[in-house]
Amino acid sequence: MTSLVASRVLTPAGWTGPARVQIEDGVIAAVQPYEPHSTAPDACDGLLVPGFVDLQVNGIDDTDVASAAGDDWERLDQLLLAQGVTTWCPTLVTMPLAAYARPLARIAEAMARPVDGRPTIAGAHLEGPFLGAAPGAHPRELITPIDLEWLRALPAHVALVTLGAEQPAAEAATALLAAAGRLVSIGHTMAGEHQFDAVVAAGARLTTHLFNGMSGLHHRSPGVAAFALTNPVVCASLIADGVHVHPRMLKLAFAALGGERAVLVTDAVAWRRGTVGGIGLQFRDGAPRLADGTLAGSAVSMDAAIRLCVASGVPLADALVAASTNPARLLGLRDRGTVQVGMRADLVLLSAALEVQQVWVAGVPVRPAAG
Repeated sequence: MTSLVASRVLTPAGWTGPARVQIEDGVIAAVQPYEPHSTAPDACDGLLVPGFVDLQVNGIDDTDVASAAGDDWERLDQLLLAQGVTTWCPTLVTMPLAAYARPLARIAEAMARPVDGRPTIAGAHLEGPFLGAAPGAHPRELITPIDLEWLRALPAHVALVTLGAEQPAAEAATALLAAAGRLVSIGHTMAGEHQFDAVVAAGARLTTHLFNGMSGLHHRSPGVAAFALTNPVVCASLIADGVHVHPRMLKLAFAALGGERAVLVTDAVAWRRGTVGGIGLQFRDGAPRLADGTLAGSAVSMDAAIRLCVASGVPLADALVAASTNPARLLGLRDRGTVQVGMRADLVLLSAALEVQQVWVAGVPVRPAAG
């Protein structure tokens, strides 16, 4: 039995504390009130919250997911734990259909490693190549019509697919993927209202990086961003790096999405290496970019994204739920994402300044690496 004490603990019912969280065999066994004593060796002043779940990680720092092999995965493990991420989706951007097999096989090998003390790979995220008319940094010439047979043959560890809702076969593809237990997200799209709503009705449950790679907000001609904000069935992910989305738009998005529909993602890339998949980039003006200035992912960490949300006026609990509970639910991971009895003890201890102090993966303490 492991016992953790924190001044505040974020539970599904909200903040409680001081509280003691007891862990047995990697699972939360109790969340109890705690009477602090100055001499208590296990007392702390931090915030104990669910481990973060990042649905969109293309790479981090100097390591690109598309080419990661061997020790590269250990490097990614440490970089993720340092920001409090305990579950994640390696993300592959647009490339020729035949080129996905090798990186998907390497992701499967990484998933097969022993799980103790490392973040869980929930499955791969394919951001492309079946995108719409807002490609962003994705090579326009590689975006292709949806191939239903190719999607039907995807390996089981593909957990999430982003596609354009204006694609002619988008509804059929969404229904096929959802029936197979995969999460479908609408992204890089200029779809009309009926196209968007039809794909949501077919089973899409997420919109990829709200406001980015899509038509926006206008009072007479609402775009995809408006459709996502006002459709109560679909969630929306946000890149809170201070570049992709203005702080006031972050606050607006959280207010519109409420506590259950906002999802934080980093969309991080190997900015120091200068690549995302086969796409070259450079870090400039606060973010990775193509040579023409087009944004190409971010360099933000999940803990930094949470701090920026709070600085933008988003309630702390809402930002934390968007980084943990909501993405876990979307992936169908019912064993994690909240601090309550019976849940896997994926936990993060934050300081009062919202910096990561310690991480536990299934109850195993992991000291975050620095850089």
